[in-house]
Parts: sequence; structure tokens; C-alpha cells
Amino acid sequence: MGKEAVIKVDSLVKKYGDLAAVNGVSFTVNRGEVFSFVGPNGAGKTTMVEILVCLRGLTAGNATVLGFNVSDRKGQQQIRKRVGVLPQDFNTFDLLTVKENLSYYKKMYDGGMDVNELIRLVDLEDKAKTLYKNLSGGLKKRLAIAIALVNDPEVVFLDEPTTGLDPKARRDVWDLIEGLRDQQKTIFLTTHYMDEAEVLSDRVVIISYGKIIAEGTPSELILKHGGKTTLIVEEGGTEAYEVLRERFPKARVDNGDVLVPINDKSDLPDAVMTLNSNKTKFAELVVRRPSLEDVFLNLTGKKIVDGELG
Repeated sequence: MGKEAVIKVDSLVKKYGDLAAVNGVSFTVNRGEVFSFVGPNGAGKTTMVEILVCLRGLTAGNATVLGFNVSDRKGQQQIRKRVGVLPQDFNTFDLLTVKENLSYYKKMYDGGMDVNELIRLVDLEDKAKTLYKNLSGGLKKRLAIAIALVNDPEVVFLDEPTTGLDPKARRDVWDLIEGLRDQQKTIFLTTHYMDEAEVLSDRVVIISYGKIIAEGTPSELILKHGGKTTLIVEEGGTEAYEVLRERFPKARVDNGDVLVPINDKSDLPDAVMTLNSNKTKFAELVVRRPSLEDVFLNLTGKKIVDGELG
């Protein structure tokens, strides 16, 4: 039995004057997966979310969510009932508590999830009576996700959900997203954090300047575009480089470390034996596998630093 596509996007274009924020984009999202739309700020990620949740019209092409057309008025009504959205700039009522905020949004829908169940789901039971304004950034984000789930949506759109959070709060949000996938929710995630996409995603689309430049599972993309596993001889310097370069002609020195591309399983023990037999001095040996960050760098020649192209 084939996978069920719950979002279909075909040749979608969104223009602002002469600027194409989204330029001929096509993809599908399958039920129950975490699908990540990845790229730097300004790549078109938020525009895509706004089109799919019927907040912004498209210029050309087609898009459907749960079988309903985003450009059709009746379709828009059905989509809004059935999806949950965490916008990038989410805010809510400062002087209402966690529980009061959730109760307010719950009244907008017939049915949906129980407020106390939602509070448990996002692990805010000890903060249920805390005013929104007194929550930390990470706890505010957890409440925002709970609000996005209040109508028990089939598809949840999370637009940059961990931007500005400290490492622990980011991990907490990751755990929440993984928990939603376990409940068979479909997650459409936008992020500029490559590590986040690599950890969470079933499939990834990488977008740059409004166009898709790669699509696949994280492991497929890394295998195809990530480059080689690298042995890093930390503080090996010229001495380690001279010892290794005959056996590994593509080795190079980078800030005092020696980087050795590993092509097959025998290369790693060979390099270690070569260093040991020559009593070469170095600080440490580190094996670095390629990541989605390497994929983006190899495809674009640039890195993403704090959301911006570096």
C-alpha cells in the first residue's frame, strides 16, 4: 500500500512585484511524517507555510492540503479546521495563565483536545496557573505548540519553532515534535537549523532563493551530497601532514589540524597505524561524519549562520 500524500504542491510561484519569493516549487508531504522545509532566512519558508494554511494567496501553480485546494474558499474553510499552526512570531495573552490561554483558543472549535490533556502533553502541569508573561522562552514555545494542537489537527505547521531558544529548550521542543510523530500527526517543519532537520525529519526539502535545490531523507542527502567522512588529527600540523600525505594525497592542513578524507573502512586504521609507527605528535583523533550542514555547503558554497547565509 502506497503512502498517502496529505499536502501536494505543484509548480507553485509567489511573487511580490518582480521578486519571486517562491519560484516553481513542487513537493508532496505524506501522512504521519515529519517533513522539513529547510533554508536560510528569506528563502521562502514562511511564505510557503502562509500559502498552505490559507493566509496568503499564490501567484501561479497549485497546492492542496488534505485534498482541499488552498485557492478555493470552501477548501480554505476545511483546511483551517483541520490544521494547526505555530507561526514564527507567535504571541498570546500576557495576563492569562497557561490554562486560561488554552481554554480561550479551545472555545473557537467544536471538539478538539481536552485542555488538561494538552497541558500534560507539553509538560506544563506545574505551570498551568502561571501567567504567560512570566514563562521562559522555552515554556512559551511549548504553550504555543499546545495552542496549535487545540483542535486536534491532522497536519501541524511549525514555522521555525526553536529560533532563539537555549540548547535545553530546543531539545525539549524536539522531544515534543518526536512525540507528535509517534501519535501519527503529520508535521510540516520549517527551520534554518540543519542539525534540527537531520535529527527530526523523515524527509527534507532544502530551499534557497525560492527554489528547491535538494530533496530526500537526511541519510540520502548526506550520502549523495555530504562528501567523505573525515579523520581530524587535531594539532598534528606539518609533522602529521608529512607523515600522512604519501598514503593520503588529499590530506590537508587546516588551522593546525590535519584533515584526512576517509574513503573506505581500511583507511581509518591505516592512518592511525601510520601516525603511531612514526611516533607523530598530535592532541586527539576525531572522526567527523558528513552532515546536512555539509550538504548545504556543498550545494551552495555557503553556510547558514544565525539564519543568514554566511
